[in-house]
Amino acid sequence: MSHENVEAMGQGEERQDRRRDAWFHALYFIIWPFFNLFRPVRAVGREHIPAGPVVVCPNHTTIGDPFYVVFAFGWRTPLRAMAKIQVMQVPVIGWLLSKAGVFGVDRGHADMKAVKTALKFLKNGNKLLLFPEGTRVHQGEDVAAKTGAAMFATRTGAPLLPVYIPPKKRLFRPNRVVIGEPYYPKFQGRKPTAGELDEITEELMNRIHSLEAVP
Repeated sequence: MSHENVEAMGQGEERQDRRRDAWFHALYFIIWPFFNLFRPVRAVGREHIPAGPVVVCPNHTTIGDPFYVVFAFGWRTPLRAMAKIQVMQVPVIGWLLSKAGVFGVDRGHADMKAVKTALKFLKNGNKLLLFPEGTRVHQGEDVAAKTGAAMFATRTGAPLLPVYIPPKKRLFRPNRVVIGEPYYPKFQGRKPTAGELDEITEELMNRIHSLEAVP
């Protein structure tokens, strides 16, 4: 592939990212007033958000958790988000979300299209939001987290960013969302083994839940 073609592809990706950002901002300012009225968010640790690509990893207990994260990060920090495929299949809503950089993943299968999309976003400098647990986990449940976040970070060199969302949300009162410090997972060799991915994921979940103690 010629240098001109590579440059043209890069410019095309930049234009697509700008369009996604524009849709993200539009949806943000449409939804935020209503969400802020009923479920206001108080972000803690926003200064920890890095400037470049990062894998944003919150715990997941309620259906509204993506909104808590997006509003905690603020409108100046567009996120690309991985969502279950059923959400993206909802008429109109799925289309709007896809315009803003949300993409679906079929959790019941090895969804290589979703994997390639996630890797592409990170390599292009975007911030990727995904829930390591893969599904909502209620208090008292013991659900093993998936290794997707660890895999994306180690393949692209992007750091992991733990985020904690309290399981109990309050109406008309600030709901604290704690953003931890980004870090680079450690592993031996050129790429991590399956066991190392499990260890990275376990450390990630420990870091997420340790943020509960942050005031």
